Amino acid sequence: MNSFDINRVRNDFPILAREVYGNPLVYLDNGATTQKPQSVIDAIIHYYSEINSNVHRGVHHLSQVSTDAMEAARESVRQFINAKHVHEVIFVKGTTEGINLVAQCFGKLKIKKDDEVIISAMEHHSNIVPWQMHCEQVGAKLRVIPMDERGVLDMDAYKNMLNEKTKIVAITYVSNALGTINPVEEIIAAAHQLDVPVLLDAAQAIQHISVDVQALNVDFLVFSGHKMYGPTGIGILYGKESLLNEMPPYQGGGEMIKEVTFEKTTYNDLPFKFEAGTPHIEGIIVLKAAIDYLTEIGLDNIKKYEDDLLDYGTGLLSAVNGLKIIGTAPEKSSVLSFIVDGVHPYDIGVLLDRMGIAVRTGHHCAEPIMNQFEIPGTVRASLALYNNKEDLDKLIAGLDRALGMLR
Repeated sequence: MNSFDINRVRNDFPILAREVYGNPLVYLDNGATTQKPQSVIDAIIHYYSEINSNVHRGVHHLSQVSTDAMEAARESVRQFINAKHVHEVIFVKGTTEGINLVAQCFGKLKIKKDDEVIISAMEHHSNIVPWQMHCEQVGAKLRVIPMDERGVLDMDAYKNMLNEKTKIVAITYVSNALGTINPVEEIIAAAHQLDVPVLLDAAQAIQHISVDVQALNVDFLVFSGHKMYGPTGIGILYGKESLLNEMPPYQGGGEMIKEVTFEKTTYNDLPFKFEAGTPHIEGIIVLKAAIDYLTEIGLDNIKKYEDDLLDYGTGLLSAVNGLKIIGTAPEKSSVLSFIVDGVHPYDIGVLLDRMGIAVRTGHHCAEPIMNQFEIPGTVRASLALYNNKEDLDKLIAGLDRALGMLR
């Protein structure tokens, strides 16, 4: 697509035509999950109508076709993130499982008593709890990069934290609660000066920003299909070949083995070593349709459009009396998170819902952020490529009406 055509894009998403409580749907909860284009919906139907079969285990035609489609999807992911090798792409359930896999498998190999793991103050619970769990198991220490009142990381503090005890840095690319785009190139480069690997949580970045794992030189990258217009229950763990080969497997079972006796099991090669059991075949194959959709439009086109939309929404919200935007970093992506004096975020969300406007309220699985700002939560309007200025105009009109009732 040479230029971004919002009307064409919106027509690709059938759910946008529906009504909620008699009002046209305004969907602004994309940070939680995105809606699906018709091409993705069609791919689901095609899979179950034409090629449904288990993979890697049958000589019959459908099994071969299904296997070929699954491995074509793996190659599609490799190209999308520019991984060096296709076997560096591991299929997991989502971002959360990908982080847990690294925390347990890399952790078992490398993180021992008195070692240190560095995360940041703006992490999603999925990039806090797995590291806490492993640190508690072995007696390691979890260290947290502080952030300021804008939602910007203290990079000097981070660089001072790095030392010979640091075994991994696990950081979000884009904050789901604040929208901050972190300086990941600088974060990775600083860690690599001490040969410390870096994991990037790209769940909130992959659908907004072009990601090149070789250019970043990142060691691990995780993201979820359902936040990039694909199905739920499928995600990607990218890892550098050398690290994945060194790590022990995550789960035991079918497909992750070469040979099993009661005395010893020989593990399979990458990527299958980390893919025990029947995978989410439909989700994997349909993820390719979502990647094809994003690639056709172009991530650069998407980012430019969404940045303009974010600026527009920021201007509108800033003019609302008593409203404070939480997360004002200079570099942001597609998140408008706010509170209103004297009004609970939940109450705003409930009233907006009755007007057909879908937002998210609460701590957004990022409770430490809310604790730092000393608030119970925020109202979060998160943007996607199919949102338009009219959606944001309706948000402001709905907010004005809701506040009129609540104040």
